[in-house]
Amino acid sequence: MAALLNIFLFISLSLLIFTTSPSLAQSVAPGPTAPPNNITAILEAGGQYTTLIRLLTSTRVDVQLNSQLNNSFNGLTCFAPTDNAFNQLPAGTLNKLTEQEQIEVVLFHVLPRFYTMAMFGTTSNPVNTQASGSDGADTLDIISSTSQVNISTGVVNTTITNTLSSSFPLAVYSIEKVLLPYSIFGVKPPAPAPSPKAAKSSNKTPSNAKAPSSSESAGGTADSNSGINSEGRAMQWTTSFVGLILMSVIFRIF
Repeated sequence: MAALLNIFLFISLSLLIFTTSPSLAQSVAPGPTAPPNNITAILEAGGQYTTLIRLLTSTRVDVQLNSQLNNSFNGLTCFAPTDNAFNQLPAGTLNKLTEQEQIEVVLFHVLPRFYTMAMFGTTSNPVNTQASGSDGADTLDIISSTSQVNISTGVVNTTITNTLSSSFPLAVYSIEKVLLPYSIFGVKPPAPAPSPKAAKSSNKTPSNAKAPSSSESAGGTADSNSGINSEGRAMQWTTSFVGLILMSVIFRIF
């Protein structure tokens, strides 16, 4: 009986120690959720990027970017203009663009690799964007200092004002101006001046003299010959007539 009591007390004490121990009884708190690899979800959480979200969805660039994020080892970096940045554009700026140009503008805000703020200080200019293509157009100049990161397109200059996401594979940075590609919004060069040879040939005045045609030359020659023949025949008739008169005069004398 004493043995059973000892066993009962041992089990009860063990259960009491297990349930009151902090390391065993305390539930494990869930860790922080990973940021979504979804560009529109990050922008929606920011709360002031409705125009950029509309452009991303209407051009289907959001689908392209989200697909790249799930299949790329380089990651992506997005510069996100606020709604206020779009409001600073002249009225109708976006509506005047073709569908392809709107896609180009959106892709111009995306870099084809992941950048932290510190990495901007070691990058080499010009920096390619998703709109650069094989010809290397639509690039950015990014200059980093200890206090800020400046971005230049050749048309506008702006700085990064806030970080929306900095976890690989997607970095999203807020900016206060829309990045306008020079290929679309840059000053177009004037038309080249005509070459001196072309200008000289265009300044020549046409001659009014007209060379006679072969038929006209032939006609003129024929007329000239007919005139000469007519004069010859007239001379012959005159000579014959004079001769007849002289013969008649001689016959009368004899």
